[in-house]
Amino acid sequence: MTRLLFREDAYMRRAPGTVLAQTPEGGIVLDQTVFYATGGGQPGDSGRISWHGGEMIIATTVKGDGDDIVLVPAEPGTLPMPGTLVEQELDWDRRHRHMRVHTALHLLSVVLPFPVSGGSIGAEKGRLDFDMPEAPEDRDAVQAALNDLVDRDLPVTEDWISDDELKANPGLVKTMSVMPPMGQGRVRLVRIGQGEDQIDLQPCGGTHVARTGEIGRVLLGKIEKKGRQNRRVALLLDD
Repeated sequence: MTRLLFREDAYMRRAPGTVLAQTPEGGIVLDQTVFYATGGGQPGDSGRISWHGGEMIIATTVKGDGDDIVLVPAEPGTLPMPGTLVEQELDWDRRHRHMRVHTALHLLSVVLPFPVSGGSIGAEKGRLDFDMPEAPEDRDAVQAALNDLVDRDLPVTEDWISDDELKANPGLVKTMSVMPPMGQGRVRLVRIGQGEDQIDLQPCGGTHVARTGEIGRVLLGKIEKKGRQNRRVALLLDD
C-alpha cells in the first residue's frame, strides 16, 4: 500500500521514498509518493526520481493493484531494486496547472448547476459535460460569474464523511457517470468557501489549490452539443 503524500499536502513537491516493487510492465511502486495517479479526469503526475547511481524520468503515474500507485518511466531502463531509497520530484508547474484547472471546473459546476456526465483536466484547459438541454444564452455572463468566484479568493478545504453518510446524501454527487470511490469506510469531500460563503461541497479525490484566487483569470471556451441532452463546456487558464 502506497502512502498518498499528495493527499496530505497537495503542495509537496519533493519527498523520499523506498521502492516496494517493480511491476511486470516496467513501473515501480514506492512506499509513499507525491505523484498523483490518473483518476477522476485528472492526469497522472510526471517528474523524476533519483537514487544513488541512477535517475529516471517519470512520464505518468497510474493506479496499480489494490492501493498501489505505480510510477511509469518515460523510457525503458534499469529500475531501482526493491529496498532502494529514492528521491522523487514532481514536474510542479504541470501539477499546479492541473490543480488550478481542477478547482476551476468545480466553480464551473457551481455557475452551471446541472448534472455532470463527464469531464477532463489538462494543464492548459479543462471541460465538463453537462446534462443540459440548451447551451447558456449569455457566454459573457458565465465567464464573468466564474471570474467573480475566482476573485472572491474563497478557501478550498477538505472534509471526510462515511460511505453511509454519502449514501444518505446523494445530492452531494454531481457526476452522473462516475460514482465516488467507496468501500474503504469514508469518502473525501472538497469544500469551496466556509459557512455562509460556502458555494460547493462534493466528493473528489483530486488535487486542488488552497484558495480560488490562485486559479487566476479563466476564459470560457467552446460549448459543444454532444447529444440531445449533453453540452460540453470548456474553460481555459488565461496565462
